[in-house]
Amino acid sequence: MVTIYAEMIQRKFGGKIGPTGDEYIGYIVSGVARMEHLLKDLREFTQASAIEKDSAHLVDAGNALVTALANLASAVSESKASVTHGPLPCVRIAPFQLEQLFQNLIGNAIRYRSHEPPEIRITAEQHGAEWKFAVRDNGIGIDPQYKEQIFGIFKRLHSQADYPGTGMGLAICQRIVERAGGRIWVESKLGRGSTFLFTLPAGRDHGE
Repeated sequence: MVTIYAEMIQRKFGGKIGPTGDEYIGYIVSGVARMEHLLKDLREFTQASAIEKDSAHLVDAGNALVTALANLASAVSESKASVTHGPLPCVRIAPFQLEQLFQNLIGNAIRYRSHEPPEIRITAEQHGAEWKFAVRDNGIGIDPQYKEQIFGIFKRLHSQADYPGTGMGLAICQRIVERAGGRIWVESKLGRGSTFLFTLPAGRDHGE
């Protein structure tokens, strides 16, 4: 309701109450939008925390990636991103959560891009009873001293003006992976891109 009325005020009175009034209306509209995104991310974090392990299924990671990329089609097109992948396995996880995991990691790679169009590569290799995935990008990179901090709730390394977001995307990724029985970490250097790695249990056809 706040969003609707704020946008109505902006449409009806924008440009009529002076620069300061327009600025204040803009703060309201943008603030409400950020709150909406925050509530959405909090809901996803809660869902990732509440999911039971017995709800996991054998999921084709390739199909999950296709769905994630469909959800990100606008961002991929706008940024001229190139997203490629090698052969992807079946893993044991709640299906919608693997889609969310890919979507958050690829979305981050697009958001924190350098001056070059994003180049994102997803690969997987088996290690015993688990698969290790890698999501590699050519973005702005991360100072190694912050490689643990970035997975915390509301942890941001950049201003809202420079890189919009709620600071919960990687916290959601970590919760999803840990609830599935895996782990997630990052390898990166500032200005040289990042590689997010995570492990997931292999399916029955892959050594479970």
